[in-house]
Amino acid sequence: MDTLSRREEEALLKSTKARALKECDQFVKECATGRTISVAWACRGQHKEIQNCMLKFTGPENMDILRAEYVKLRAQSRAQA
Repeated sequence: MDTLSRREEEALLKSTKARALKECDQFVKECATGRTISVAWACRGQHKEIQNCMLKFTGPENMDILRAEYVKLRAQSRAQA
């Protein structure tokens, strides 16, 4: 079976987004530090940088690679069981 179940897909996406947020945190911290409501318009310039950073981790190409690795690991663990 080379596809992921809905639950597996959601779990993979959730963990990938969490990793992306952690890796891209520097862009958010640079602009958002000390701001509350004003962050919406004060950080518009950095918004594109944050999106590009997140896309590196959650883009279609990277997600395809992660899915393939997940399927491979799942197959290995089933073979050992």
